[in-house]
Amino acid sequence: ERALDSAAGAGALAFALAPHVREVVAVDLVPELLEQGRQRAASFENVEFVEGDATKLPFELSSFDFAGTLRSLHHIARPELAVAELVRVTRRGGRILVVDQLAPIDPLAAFELNAFERARDPSHTRTFADVDLRQLFESNGLVLVREEYEREERDLDPYLDLAGCEGEERDRAETLAPSPYVAELGWYLLDRRRDIVDGMWIKISQ
Repeated sequence: ERALDSAAGAGALAFALAPHVREVVAVDLVPELLEQGRQRAASFENVEFVEGDATKLPFELSSFDFAGTLRSLHHIARPELAVAELVRVTRRGGRILVVDQLAPIDPLAAFELNAFERARDPSHTRTFADVDLRQLFESNGLVLVREEYEREERDLDPYLDLAGCEGEERDRAETLAPSPYVAELGWYLLDRRRDIVDGMWIKISQ
């Protein structure tokens, strides 16, 4: 199998997949993260890092058997394009994995969570609720095969340090932070339906 890690950062998903597939391609826009990944990839012969945009992947139609993205959609201004690109580059009948933090279904609670995350990290755009992600998958013709949820307790100081949040920005983030901060993550394994070609529905003979 040939696998893709889209918006890979330093390649956490790519390295997790590497022992299980023939080849993994990790794509990201940030040169510093790509360099970190390439240094680690020296011990993985089947992992390649490529500079590219998750919303305009530099690959042909149906280039991969498996494609995934890990904790990235909330950093992408047009996440619907990133999901559509995962579908485009995955062969019919292939699988897609999406893992991301989930927003509360209550709109006010979701607004407060996103306000905190943007204060902590300006690259944050929007955290989706489970229902929003499911609608996004359905609109791209993806079939949910399996989902899992986990709760992740986050200590505030290390979490702010991870984003390099300092000074006035850190003070503001601290005032907006949930207390305690328990993030919910959703894992979605999806099937790229065989009755979709180039984003269009085709009729299957009965």
